[in-house]
Amino acid sequence: MGLLTEGSPLSWEETKKHADHVRKHGILQFINLYNKLKDRKHDQLKWGDEIEYILVRFDDANQKAQLALRAPDLLPKLQEKEHKAIETGETQALHSLWRPEYAAYMVEGTPGQPYGSYLACFNLVEGNMRRRRQEVQKLLHSDEAVLCFTAFPRLGCPSFTFPPLKVTPRDGVTHSLFFPDDAIFPAHPRYKTLSRNIRQRRGKKVAINVPIFKDKKTPSPFVENLAEFNDDPETKAAVKPDHIYMDAMGFGMGCCCLQVTFQASSIDEGRFLYDQLTVLCPILLSISAAAPIFRGFLADVDCRWDVISGSVDDRTDEEKGTAPLTTSRFHIPKSRYDSVDCYISPWGEGYNDVKLVVDEDLVKLMVESGIDNQLARHMAHLFIRDPVSLFSEKINQDDANESDHFENIQSTNWQSMRFKPPPPNSPIGWRVEFRPMEIQMTDFENAAFVVFIVLLTRVIISFKLNFLIPISKVEENMKEAQKRGASRTGKFYFRKDILTENVNSAASYQKCAKPSKNEYTKMSIDEIFNGKEGEFPGLIPLIKDYLKDVDLDVDTSCTLLTYLRFIRKKASGDLQTTATWLRNFVEKHPEYKHDSVVSEKINYDLMKACQAIANGEVHDSNLLIKRMKPASISEDGEVSDEEEDF
Repeated sequence: MGLLTEGSPLSWEETKKHADHVRKHGILQFINLYNKLKDRKHDQLKWGDEIEYILVRFDDANQKAQLALRAPDLLPKLQEKEHKAIETGETQALHSLWRPEYAAYMVEGTPGQPYGSYLACFNLVEGNMRRRRQEVQKLLHSDEAVLCFTAFPRLGCPSFTFPPLKVTPRDGVTHSLFFPDDAIFPAHPRYKTLSRNIRQRRGKKVAINVPIFKDKKTPSPFVENLAEFNDDPETKAAVKPDHIYMDAMGFGMGCCCLQVTFQASSIDEGRFLYDQLTVLCPILLSISAAAPIFRGFLADVDCRWDVISGSVDDRTDEEKGTAPLTTSRFHIPKSRYDSVDCYISPWGEGYNDVKLVVDEDLVKLMVESGIDNQLARHMAHLFIRDPVSLFSEKINQDDANESDHFENIQSTNWQSMRFKPPPPNSPIGWRVEFRPMEIQMTDFENAAFVVFIVLLTRVIISFKLNFLIPISKVEENMKEAQKRGASRTGKFYFRKDILTENVNSAASYQKCAKPSKNEYTKMSIDEIFNGKEGEFPGLIPLIKDYLKDVDLDVDTSCTLLTYLRFIRKKASGDLQTTATWLRNFVEKHPEYKHDSVVSEKINYDLMKACQAIANGEVHDSNLLIKRMKPASISEDGEVSDEEEDF
């Protein structure tokens, strides 16, 4: 969730008064970090995943599944080992770390220590994920479960929490018709402060409209009965026909995702990886799609992305361009949670074909301090935003040794990629965070996606792959990725030749600076991952080529090839995305009336099915492969049909 500074939160009006101060000193803090650490090299690969979990209570007597507001009780217990390890200096023994998340029904878990560069580390990922879930489950009541689930289907429906809470549509921090303020995590001031300040800065509630899936009996037009609020011009103006309406930060930040952070060897490698992975964000979003239901309705999208983007969109009408620019500083095309707006390496500069809104004064300040124009413009683009959470104790800082003002703005630009400088006076290096993926139901699936993206970074660096396409095409791909069934039927812009150009060479830089339409074409997810004979090698075959040249023990080879086989089948369509599986479950449920409504009973049965799959009690061949035996892998890395359940 980002910066978790403790202190006394300021109101929006007080925060606004300090906005220029935070921006200026945030950039000064970045300049100091950059000049201290720009020449830092040879850091080893370290990496780790972040998983957000939801807590679910099952009311078996009434056939109801609700979100259990247990996080404030559980987190102190989950963090006991960490606190003890810090006191004794034995942090290396920690298996997991736990942090709060936006909602009181969520917790976030990470490995206790980052994984290293040894390929054998890949054998540890799934087991660590399983152990994390078990840590939480041991603290739950017998009628509760911890699940990996992107968007709870009935989030915002009546009594979706346990205990049930009342909404406060005309007061409180969100003014939501559907999401109670008391469902926000109460034990840290950041979350309610963000919710309040985003609404107040915007001048009205956030408004999220997701197209509804039109089934045979779905009303046309679909218009919800919000008669109680017909006298509310804000609600009336926000609701769109044939859309599912949501009006609070919790509908986005109350979703869960899967993120991976890598330590690069240097700032140059970090910037290079950032650009290459930016192109892959929509591709991985599409194949990991897991959110087809919102507020109890089937949606005509498969992903959470636009929902979470809308949930923190604090732009004023002036900034959105729907009113004349008078008191605001900029027209801002997108929410502060959205896809990357520019490449940041020299090799990507020529592919930045979308006009970037920047604070030119901050660009000048950084360039005069020795930062190149490309990186300066990236940072000055992030810093067009206001701080939306500020603590009184943190207004005045030591810019040479602190970075909270920088992180204040950096961590509330929730983009699909994040470039992360080392913290002050820390052994941590330059890092890149990969943020688009949706959470999967099982530890196996989540481990497979994490291992895949980490392996791909090694292949990108080793083979010096070049995925660059115009940034405008990446943006189009992000829109395509969210469409219903996009992983099977969608077409995505992708570079034709990713192998023959050494993007680290001077000649290549000159060529990259002049992109051509002939460099890219539209491909399916299957073609991007699995290749097309004579035309495109495919990401998975390239990873397999890389693995042939490294020394792998049998166990690691089995682990990696099993994960790659799963990703291959997911990309080919032999396995359904989680979104498709969830959609099919609803449509086949005997209580479903083909009216797009996901009832309490359907939701209960769905959550029970997801719990059984996550615990390994049920295997669904539409969603999962079977675990391979080591004996089924040949010397050339091919897999036989001999399998066993995992």
